[in-house]
Amino acid sequence: MAMVQSNLLQAMLEAIWGVYEAEADPQGPYTAQTLRVTPSPTRFEQVLPCLFDEGIRTVLAGSEHPVARAALKAHNLLPWGSNPVEGQTEQTIAEMISVATLMGPDGPIPAPDVRLGLVYMRPESYYPLHLHDADETYVIIAGQALWIAGDDIRMRGAGDMIHHPSQMPHAFKTGPEGFLAIWRWSGDINTESYAFVEDQVADLQSAGAVA
Repeated sequence: MAMVQSNLLQAMLEAIWGVYEAEADPQGPYTAQTLRVTPSPTRFEQVLPCLFDEGIRTVLAGSEHPVARAALKAHNLLPWGSNPVEGQTEQTIAEMISVATLMGPDGPIPAPDVRLGLVYMRPESYYPLHLHDADETYVIIAGQALWIAGDDIRMRGAGDMIHHPSQMPHAFKTGPEGFLAIWRWSGDINTESYAFVEDQVADLQSAGAVA
């Protein structure tokens, strides 16, 4: 059984590094290489069943993306939990998502200068504009969302890669199925800089400073 679990996790990790290996931003291949060469555990620490378990399974089952197929097979082994920056979010926002951190300074796969994981956002939800010091790249593997990345606002679905440079405001709004994505952080990966800016943008718009 342990070997089967290890194989399922390894297959998922290989699918993830294959995606980031192809990213145009050089930190994508760097993150992929870090994931490839860093020893990973044969299993992650056991956690309580995720509250979004059914939603995660449902959205993954509807996707043909290679990472989605691998993540569905490994789902019971993944460390789904709260957002690592939950302390900087309101409770209603924190309740929208679940995060499985795979690699990072405190992750099950240790890495001092990058973070990587999966994130699920429940259906019919809006995660407000926010920013952080880290460079970030999302790749949606299942479901879809209206994505705001700076001035770029459009629907994004499975296979879409979205890069957020440091301090770029971004937000997401899900429809009836929610979405699941892989994400990575590089550069200054501190979590203290994570901040919501929705109110600031609204104030600037009211003052006519921004459109």
